[in-house]
Amino acid sequence: MATSTQQPAAPTAGAPAPRRRRGSRRFSGRDKLVLGLMLGVPTVLHVALVWLPAVLSVVLSFGKWDGIGGVSSIKWVGADNYHQIATNYPPFWPAVHHNLYWLGVLLLIGTPLGLFFAILLDKELKGSRFYQSALYTPVVLSLALVGFIWTLIYSNDQGLINNAFGSHVDWLGNPKVNIWAVLVAATWKHVGYIMVLYLAGLKSVDTSIKEASSIDGATEVQTFRYVVFPALRPVNVVVLVVTVIESLRAFDIVYILNGGTNGLELLSVLITQNILGEASRLGFGSAIAVILLVISLTFIITYLVNTFRREAES
Repeated sequence: MATSTQQPAAPTAGAPAPRRRRGSRRFSGRDKLVLGLMLGVPTVLHVALVWLPAVLSVVLSFGKWDGIGGVSSIKWVGADNYHQIATNYPPFWPAVHHNLYWLGVLLLIGTPLGLFFAILLDKELKGSRFYQSALYTPVVLSLALVGFIWTLIYSNDQGLINNAFGSHVDWLGNPKVNIWAVLVAATWKHVGYIMVLYLAGLKSVDTSIKEASSIDGATEVQTFRYVVFPALRPVNVVVLVVTVIESLRAFDIVYILNGGTNGLELLSVLITQNILGEASRLGFGSAIAVILLVISLTFIITYLVNTFRREAES
């Protein structure tokens, strides 16, 4: 039986080059191994260090456990932890209110101030580098130093404010005013961070659209409102997420100033006190952590869904 062997035809001059097939032939085995490690290792670490503890916290929130005796000693109580938190745990509702105050102040005062300073610095005014460094300095200071600075400012006897105005206000000891005093310190740190984010966004806006808007007769305010600010939509999403996260995970400043007590209760402080405190109520603390997680996701998911829906409609 006759057999014939066909050799692949050589490409002729002027003929289109054969298209390369998509698939496994594009990457060698070594490339696949490297890509697998680069994607797989971070994914495994992320799942193991973030999502797995989060899921276990949700599970543990339905039980009572002091961390001694192994997981077999967990007593499952259903939603009893959540019921106790809502009805028989006095620090909870003040902590929720304080976290909402924190979010409102950063969202309505700190973030607009950061945007305002970013707009001023984007104009390349004289001394912009100095002002930019001065505004960003609080962000890079250590938390211990920030707490020390504001302790000196708010001190009852030797503080800057009381000596400057001759007042005798107990800024950190009076539960009616200490939350607002601490919010000033938190806003001081937040403004610099938001300023840098918005300044980077403003630098990336094409100057030609500003010039075109100016030629069309738009004022500077109109140009920013209808041209520049819509172009900052990706930055706005990042800023909102950062603001919500910073507000709901606030912990360090109040813990440094007075341990998060006497009017400075926050959900993060309550979680720490129940899980790491002498009580060691891991299930109870996990239930508070789950509540904090739900509040965080509610704000972020609602905003992202509305933003992406408007983008799809436009």
